[in-house]
Amino acid sequence: MDRSAEFRRWKAQCLSKADLSRKGSVDEDVAEIVQLLNGQEQFFTTSSCSGRIILLDGSISGFEVQKQNCCWLLVTHKPCIKEDVIVALKNANGDAVLKFEPLVLHIQCRQLQDAQILHSVAIDSGFRNSGITVGKRGKTVLAVRSTHGLEVPLSHKGKLMVTEDYIDFLLKIANQKMEENKKRIERFYNCLQHALERQTIIKSYPKEKVNEKNNSYSHKKKRNREKARDRRITEENDKELEEDGGPGVSAAVFPGDD
Repeated sequence: MDRSAEFRRWKAQCLSKADLSRKGSVDEDVAEIVQLLNGQEQFFTTSSCSGRIILLDGSISGFEVQKQNCCWLLVTHKPCIKEDVIVALKNANGDAVLKFEPLVLHIQCRQLQDAQILHSVAIDSGFRNSGITVGKRGKTVLAVRSTHGLEVPLSHKGKLMVTEDYIDFLLKIANQKMEENKKRIERFYNCLQHALERQTIIKSYPKEKVNEKNNSYSHKKKRNREKARDRRITEENDKELEEDGGPGVSAAVFPGDD
């Protein structure tokens, strides 16, 4: 099976599977991007999250929350208010942690050059932690990620360790990050549209026109170089005349008939 056929098979299998995420559907803020990508023959999304504020209750190992062994007290993809967090904290028995997680998007690409185009789109949109991985079977995946996250412990063994004013302060920061994340998502969508349009134009543009345009550009560039050289020679001649004491008379001598 050739690579293109295998990629189409992978895509069909992935998009036909049920959504196993906690929410069970694509987040509203990233739905247009997912739809646009999956509508292209060279891409398909394997997972996505538009960004969220979450409150986890569990245990902290080192400096990281162990998600697999914790209870999700609160999850929202929209700005959050203090009252919601305070109510959720009443159900905390372990180490409750407030987190903001920005957009995460995984896209499988047909070829490495397709992934490189998307990587440029991601970087230009502010998702500077994005990267490309190539698996042993040739699967090329772009992960769109950002670094502007937030993770702060609020309680230990069920006991609240901070004040309500501090929680309010943290939520202001988290909501600001959520707003910035939304702006980056919008930039990503716009940059992605422009990148796909450029690719379409390049593919559909006749090769003869491209060569003609390149030749025209080369001739124009050559003419400009010649004009610049002539102008430089003229300036050097004028300078030499000035150094000789002023304007002189130049004469061309031709051989005589005798």
